[in-house]
Amino acid sequence: MTPLVSLDDVLTFGATEDGALSTVVPGCFSNGPAALPPEKGFPFGGLLASLCALAMRRGLGLETPLRTLSVQYLAAAVFDAPLAFRPRLLRGGRNVLYAAAEADQDGRLTHHATGLYGRDGQTPPVSPLHRPPPSLDSLDPAATIGGPMAPHFAQHVEYRFDGGPNILGGNAGRPAVERTWIRMSNGRPLDETTLCYLLDALYPPAWTLSPTPVAMTTVDFRIDVLADPTPQNAPDGWAFFEFSMLDLGLGWTVDEATAWGVDGTPLAVARQRRRLLPQRGG
Repeated sequence: MTPLVSLDDVLTFGATEDGALSTVVPGCFSNGPAALPPEKGFPFGGLLASLCALAMRRGLGLETPLRTLSVQYLAAAVFDAPLAFRPRLLRGGRNVLYAAAEADQDGRLTHHATGLYGRDGQTPPVSPLHRPPPSLDSLDPAATIGGPMAPHFAQHVEYRFDGGPNILGGNAGRPAVERTWIRMSNGRPLDETTLCYLLDALYPPAWTLSPTPVAMTTVDFRIDVLADPTPQNAPDGWAFFEFSMLDLGLGWTVDEATAWGVDGTPLAVARQRRRLLPQRGG
């Protein structure tokens, strides 16, 4: 069994000789099935997005809230090897800052990220996305992800599905949508770091349309934070997420994820572009 390393341990950066922030992604954060060795998958994209955002914040000493994160996955990182993040400030300001970060392993570029950090204004909110979710207590705690097909990274997450999970064909003939309460399994408070992690903490929605999942890999992931998580709108770290497939075809699929607080406050929206991988002949 793959040794379990905590998220906090991975988020603890060291420093390289040239001043980069460095960490190691262990196999327990693989996106591969739990029944297979971690190397049958790759480091979980939500964790890598969290690391990019955190590297910019810590490396540049940013105190302004994160509002937009965009990550391009250029090449697959490997497990248990130093991953170096090099943040840089593109433009600073009193209310809005622009930052970027590149990540590499042994000089091989693996990720590029940009971050928009900004202070909120006093304009009255108008939020069509406001939507109170179903009560957490009304859902079956057994409606979760488990078994040999569950990805390694899911052991760090607690799920409570509303009508799911529907992986491997459960949504055949209907929209590819999954709705679920999610939090980190250790009860870690929801903040911008865990929000980035959880907005990717599900299988591709396209995998609910057929019993035979299509292999794919994420190439671009964008997150827009609409409201900061707080103990009031995300008690005990819980938030309600909806994952939906927007398009599938021509070698691509595009997905969307939305997170709400317990009071219906929209916390974030994310959009992910994945590249479909060539299928091997029989």
